[in-house]
Amino acid sequence: MIVTTEMVDVPAEGRPMRMLVTAPKAEGRYPAVVVYSDIFQLTEPQQRVSTRLAGYGFVVATPEIYHRIEPAGTALPFDDAGRTRGLEDAKKTAVAEFDADCRVALDWLKAHPRASARRLGAMGFCIGGHLAFRAAFQPDVRGTVCFYPTGVHDGKLGRDADASSLARAAEIKGELMLVFGTADPHVPEDARAKLTEALTGAGTTFTTRLFAAEHAFMRDVGPRYDAEATDRAWDEAITFLRRTL
Repeated sequence: MIVTTEMVDVPAEGRPMRMLVTAPKAEGRYPAVVVYSDIFQLTEPQQRVSTRLAGYGFVVATPEIYHRIEPAGTALPFDDAGRTRGLEDAKKTAVAEFDADCRVALDWLKAHPRASARRLGAMGFCIGGHLAFRAAFQPDVRGTVCFYPTGVHDGKLGRDADASSLARAAEIKGELMLVFGTADPHVPEDARAKLTEALTGAGTTFTTRLFAAEHAFMRDVGPRYDAEATDRAWDEAITFLRRTL
């Protein structure tokens, strides 16, 4: 499916929040998904992912998660300096600010002329997987895919001492898919077990998919990229979103 691509600036608590918006070119109404990047923001790999998702028939909005801190258009480099800067930006952002931005992005998507306002979803990678998990708290989000989400099991997100995301799992009314690499040091086996126990106890409808891969295995640059695991995870995610949205 051919898609269109544009950058839009949306007001978010008095500041512009830049979003990459990718959507099918063909006329019609499509389910809509907020996609959250990793700590490096709208890098070329992230733009490729968001564009690919739109090509399966989704209107996709991918916001810059550090718009309060970084100049619009900032994509951090995949090196030690970029990683440190991304982590520091995260520590400067309150969980409530991330949540407010989520609502802004969802409301913008609901008003998009190509989107079906009642078919909303979320997706995210790494810290973005955690942000997608929190997007699932919104009552109008029907399906959420979290790729190797960090900090959900131990509450680490932003500058708050404890985001308490897992404690709020009962608020998730839609369905959830969690995707992990079995060799991920940031979400090891005991952390995944904690997630499973909490989500089961909360009565959350969820599924977990495991792949013999490392953290960030879907980012198509760097030594951790796993093409086969990526394609399999992607197929699972598309099937899930098409069913739930």
